Amino acid sequence: MIYDGYLARWRDADYPASPDGDDVRLYRDNPAEGFTEVAPQRYVRVVPATEVSAIVYVRTACTWQGQPFVVLAEHGDWLRLEYTGGRWPVAEALGLEVFEYGVYQGWAPAAEVADLRQVRV
Repeated sequence: MIYDGYLARWRDADYPASPDGDDVRLYRDNPAEGFTEVAPQRYVRVVPATEVSAIVYVRTACTWQGQPFVVLAEHGDWLRLEYTGGRWPVAEALGLEVFEYGVYQGWAPAAEVADLRQVRV
């Protein structure tokens, strides 16, 4: 699973989340008690941050052509990757785009990407 965002642990379950000051917004894709539908297959519940036992930021990391990346998005059989190795000559050799100073991104065939894993940051 490709994931890039906050996860909060509330009542022994993990939810995609959004910290908001003293509150945390919890999200799910199906109805549940206390959750309000805000869009099709999108439900939210706001809880006090003190009720959340943990909140972490999770990213999906991988390796492509022997170099470290994080996965930003997927579209069909392609993954949008951001290079995390920090070396311009490597980014240039891989044909990556300069997204902004020091940030290099590109699309890669999902079949060429290895070592997909979630990392908590």
